[in-house]
Amino acid sequence: MTIPSDDAGRPVGGDPDGGAARTRDDGSGMPGTGPDGTGQVLDASVPSSSANGPSSFDEGNLGRHVAAEDPVVGRSLGRAAPSGTEELVAALDVLRGELTAQRLPLTTPGVEEDRRTLALALDQLDDYLLPRLRARSAPLLVVVGGSTGAGKSTLVNSVLGEKVTVPGVLRPTTRSPVLVHHPLDVRWFSTDRILPGLARVTGSVDHTDSPSAHRSVRLVASEVLPQGLALLDAPDVDSVVVENRELAAQLLGAADLWLFVTTAARYADAVPWDLLHEAARRRAQVALVLDRVDPGAEAVGADLHRLASENGLAHAPIFLVPEAQLVDGLLPEAAVGEISRWLTALGGDAGARSAVIDATRDGVVDDLVRRATDLAGAVDAQHEADGHLRAAVDAAYEDARRTILAATSDGTMLRGEVLSRWQDFVGTGEFFRAVEQKVGSVRDAVSGFFRGKGRKVPEVEEAITHGLESVVLDAAEEAAERSYRAWRADPSGAALLDGLDLSRASGTLRTRVAEEIRGWQADVLALVSEQAAAKRGTARALSFGLNGLGVSLMVLVFASTGGITGAEIGIAGGTAVLAQKLLEAVFGDDAVRRLTRTAQDRLSARVGAVLDGEARRFTSQLDALGTGDATGAPLRAAAEEVRRAARREQKARSAEGTGAQDPGSVVGQAGALRGVHARDPQTPDAPADEPTGAERPGFWRRLFGARPADETAADATDTPSTDEPGDGR
Repeated sequence: MTIPSDDAGRPVGGDPDGGAARTRDDGSGMPGTGPDGTGQVLDASVPSSSANGPSSFDEGNLGRHVAAEDPVVGRSLGRAAPSGTEELVAALDVLRGELTAQRLPLTTPGVEEDRRTLALALDQLDDYLLPRLRARSAPLLVVVGGSTGAGKSTLVNSVLGEKVTVPGVLRPTTRSPVLVHHPLDVRWFSTDRILPGLARVTGSVDHTDSPSAHRSVRLVASEVLPQGLALLDAPDVDSVVVENRELAAQLLGAADLWLFVTTAARYADAVPWDLLHEAARRRAQVALVLDRVDPGAEAVGADLHRLASENGLAHAPIFLVPEAQLVDGLLPEAAVGEISRWLTALGGDAGARSAVIDATRDGVVDDLVRRATDLAGAVDAQHEADGHLRAAVDAAYEDARRTILAATSDGTMLRGEVLSRWQDFVGTGEFFRAVEQKVGSVRDAVSGFFRGKGRKVPEVEEAITHGLESVVLDAAEEAAERSYRAWRADPSGAALLDGLDLSRASGTLRTRVAEEIRGWQADVLALVSEQAAAKRGTARALSFGLNGLGVSLMVLVFASTGGITGAEIGIAGGTAVLAQKLLEAVFGDDAVRRLTRTAQDRLSARVGAVLDGEARRFTSQLDALGTGDATGAPLRAAAEEVRRAARREQKARSAEGTGAQDPGSVVGQAGALRGVHARDPQTPDAPADEPTGAERPGFWRRLFGARPADETAADATDTPSTDEPGDGR
């Protein structure tokens, strides 16, 4: 029996009992009456085809099939796509490229859901949307899904009248999907037109549980199915095996129509309703099967209808299958009769199939646009997280740079060993007093002074090297620790630190710092040499004192006394003054100021290069991910273009009248599923005096509750007659 949906009186497909085929133009997708409730009657008599079906798959035309042997099928499949379809496909290709470029590698809030959304969006495109748009005449794919042990495989076998899929005794039951099609439709499914990630398998039923079975689909031909209709038995949506659950969701996403099977005991389980809620959100066409309904428990059907209405599926038809004893593994024909009639009628009505396909496709397009827009925000969040992590590193190493600059300009360097070696170099102050008293020529004094002090220069340089090295190493260590702590406190950064030793400065830092300091000292000596060469009359006299002048310039770079306290002020101050007077005596005031600035700049550049190298240990992790350049704008623009192209395509389709019946739909051989002619035990026989050919309501009107006035109204929840309860389903 069937629970009437909120679409009572809205029939779906052709009527095997003689009722007219109808389609609904209310946007909900399931064919039925029009907005005015009268319905649009379509001519159910269409030319039959003796076709051998599509004979080949034209890869170059991406899903266009060639059927040269049959003029009818050939004309159907060879027609031009409706106006706007090519534009929509082109926009979807651009969107797919943008989606494929996204990886969402950083652990931002909600990123797991974003990654799942990204995978589902690509699956929507590859498994359903692009294949369906490129091959509108492909058979309607009905995916039979549901909970573990709900009886999906038994139901599929029962409507076909043969065992094409194996019901499981152990859980999980269905492991690998089985796709049943009419023999003439094989080429629609034998290629990777849809579900390109699944290998195709043919032959006998696979009783194994090999790993390859989880990523393959077994194709089974059945003459019972109407041409243009295919059934796919999917794995359990709530399987304990993660791969099964993921595959089930993927297959349902590739469906034109869901036939969702649950049981009277488990119809309210949360996991199936999560999927059904998702189906309602993207306006997928859904029918519900409530299996194993015990006598007297038909009220659960009304409760299932209530849940469906609350979850946006008020229009979904609901079929009740009674608990019954299996015969040769199959349900009685009467138990599956209504489902068989429903599917047979749908398969025999090209207009109804087209309406279902268009409604599902339009819903998928809208859902894809929504997903892509959400993902654009996720990409922006990745960019923001990247910037936050980089800012933490930049701040730490910028502080290190400022610390080093302060230590090398405020007099801090003129302490300890550097000060001691400088004092040794200048002696007890005789030269300083000579300069102050202006005894003789300053330049002669300088020349004489450096003749006797040359041997002390290397000691001062070494002391400067050690002191400067210590300052840089300490600052770099502190920056590494700060950066590490900041990243560890951020989920996005913490995930990048795994397996990396970034809490300390690099092991090669000391060597690199020593090299850069020696390079800076060479820079200073070169500056002094260049300046001395430019001073006429002094180059020869100072040829033996350039190293001393270089040391003096280094001391002058560290000259300010801002960081020195106590008794050191006088000593360091005198040290700075002495170095300055020595250099001014040789080069002049302006030259000394210029030399000092240049030396400071070169020291800053070399220190900056060292710190930048240390910071890159962190930022290179982000550079490898490419999140710094990521932006959601292109993805957002591509989604908007798909939305616009879809609206134009829908308007063009409406103007062409393709909603009534797809002129390109294949009119193939009519099959009849098992139980089509089985009597509904709740439908009374026609009165004996009823005239032959008297008008009777069609099957779909009876199915949804419309009865003739002289028939006894049957309550939708009356108990159907059943055989003894069985198991194994």
